[in-house]
Amino acid sequence: MPPEDDRRRRAAVVVNPTKVKDPAALRDSLTLAMTDAGWSTPLWLETTAVDPGYGMTRQALDDGARLVLACGGDGTVRAVLTMLAGSGIPLGVIPVGTGNLFARNLGLPLGDPQAALSVALTGTDRAIDVARIEATTPTGRQERFAVMAGLGFDAAMMRDAPKKLKARMGWAAYLVSASKHLRGSSMRVQVRIDHGEPIRARARTVVIGNVTTLPGGLQLLPDARPDDGILDVAIIAGHSLTDWVRILTRVLTHRSDVDARYSTHQGKTIQITASSPQPREIDGDLIAEGNQLTVEVEAAALLVRVPTHDNDTTSGQDPR
Repeated sequence: MPPEDDRRRRAAVVVNPTKVKDPAALRDSLTLAMTDAGWSTPLWLETTAVDPGYGMTRQALDDGARLVLACGGDGTVRAVLTMLAGSGIPLGVIPVGTGNLFARNLGLPLGDPQAALSVALTGTDRAIDVARIEATTPTGRQERFAVMAGLGFDAAMMRDAPKKLKARMGWAAYLVSASKHLRGSSMRVQVRIDHGEPIRARARTVVIGNVTTLPGGLQLLPDARPDDGILDVAIIAGHSLTDWVRILTRVLTHRSDVDARYSTHQGKTIQITASSPQPREIDGDLIAEGNQLTVEVEAAALLVRVPTHDNDTTSGQDPR
């Protein structure tokens, strides 16, 4: 068995090679930086088209990693945190994806793998909430997310974004897709929050969020916090271009008046039931269509390495 110091300094990198121009070069640079900082040579675990990171994270935990780095986009991060939640092993993030919403909302470095690695190695552990949804795979695995999930319009927008355009334009490709769905019929939804009376409405989409900021700084859920032990919900009904302009104006101006086009709510358990099967997504990953989405918060279940100067929101735990 390795000495205790070696075990404390053992890390694993779960990397999506399709998001990195030169995986071998990145591996060499990260390994050099880690060994220079006194860490052991990290486990290097590449995701595949079949497994976006679940099995790799399980292997990292079985091999005794004391830190797991997710190197990829929000999909890679979500797969890793699904397995890490509740383990007590911290997550470090090296964001190299398109949206990187998880990293953006936690103030992690973007576009600089070495800076992100530095935070992962020397930062402070912050305990944040994750959300657990019902099993969506034949294995019965319960999926988790840390950014947002949705049923309806937002999932259709992600589903129909052209892959080539997304690779070239990033998140702007979703705007192209959204334009195709601005006009459309609504669905009848019933949203039950905790043990309250169900909210019945006609909507284009229902979004459940753990954080507030979308690309471009858009704050869809302005009261959402990743460590408050609750989830935020937006029920949105836009049927025309005029409706969407009014919704966007309200979001941008942070108006809190009651509006049938856009309402927000909070709770620990959210159950959405739609009148017909709808596209569904979690942290940008499409899951099987369905007419239900049930989500429950797992408060403070995930440790994430964040910059040590974030004194107001970090937990103050030993960064190693």
